[in-house]
Amino acid sequence: MANARDVQLDALRALAVTMVMYSHFFAAGGSSFWGHIGVRLFFVLSGFLITRLLLEARSAAAFEAGPALRSFYIRRALRIFPPYFAVLGFVWLFDLEQSRGSLVWHALYLSNFWYALRNDWTPWVLCHFWSLSIEEQFYIAWPLVVLLAPYRRFEQICIGVIALSLAYRFYWPVTANPALARDLLPPASMDALASGGLLACWRLRGAGLPQWMRLGWPAFAAAFLMIEWFVAAPPDPTLEWARWLLLQVLPLVPLMAIVAACSRGLGGIPGRFAELPPLLALGRVSYGVYLYHPILLSLAIKSQAWIPLNVSEQGPGRFLVASTATIVVASISWLVFERPLNSLKRHFPYVRRTQAAGWFARPAQAYAGGSPDGRTPSLDLPRTDARP
Repeated sequence: MANARDVQLDALRALAVTMVMYSHFFAAGGSSFWGHIGVRLFFVLSGFLITRLLLEARSAAAFEAGPALRSFYIRRALRIFPPYFAVLGFVWLFDLEQSRGSLVWHALYLSNFWYALRNDWTPWVLCHFWSLSIEEQFYIAWPLVVLLAPYRRFEQICIGVIALSLAYRFYWPVTANPALARDLLPPASMDALASGGLLACWRLRGAGLPQWMRLGWPAFAAAFLMIEWFVAAPPDPTLEWARWLLLQVLPLVPLMAIVAACSRGLGGIPGRFAELPPLLALGRVSYGVYLYHPILLSLAIKSQAWIPLNVSEQGPGRFLVASTATIVVASISWLVFERPLNSLKRHFPYVRRTQAAGWFARPAQAYAGGSPDGRTPSLDLPRTDARP
């Protein structure tokens, strides 16, 4: 059963997917920095939840790497693949927005490479798959690191991945040719995913955010907003790169702070807001909302003649109609399609239960860098029936 910290993470999923829908349905040009922040928030959440889940499984006395890896990949497949390939089947059947020519790339979770290599968002109806491809590429490699790497080195590995991702961005001044590849290739998103992993590592050993993060995150957020709102994109490629670099890096600390706070459970008015039932319901179906929303937009545009509101252009009419249709379809998908398949995950536990006494936790101090107070790590595994 999910506890308060996981409930509030559902609220963050709802916030993230709402920002994406606002960007794609309402914002001028079909894009805004809010959509970008929503995707980055999803990445931090994914890195945190997946890493925490695997580290907690690793701390169990009955842990075995092989069975844990097998269970992880099966559980991910049960959660992610059915609706994903259902969308691809629908797009193939109707050749929605002439997408058939790229379906092999999307089926192999190489959407980010498809768009990066062409430096073009065609077909637009599947352009959001780039982030799903990034996450799938992360899911393939990251569990091997979490479950097999020396535990005492794991925090250093997370910091190293973040540093390499940040260093990747310094390639662009050399080319002076910013392109989609700078955003869509895996290194461009590994900092957010590994930041979530770093949070999970700190959580396992009972540590909170460093003081500079706790005190400094509002300054990072303010600097990001100032640059986004008041500093126009310069025509010079090198200066444009510098602006882009700041907009990519500055949100990381605020996003980590928000995820850390909600994972522990906010109190007072923010906590009550984060546990509003409509918000939690949207968070539970956020994967479906993200997956289906451009498909529903395409169908709404084709049905404009029968819709009294203007859905052919960005604005309130499109946002109201497309968002409502998306949430309805995602909710139905969750109830009749995804949740029944998701329930099969119970047959693939990460750690085998012993007949004598269920799960036992290996003492945290058995690992170098374990909990400093000697407490046993929690085996209250997080709910992962929604995104990531």
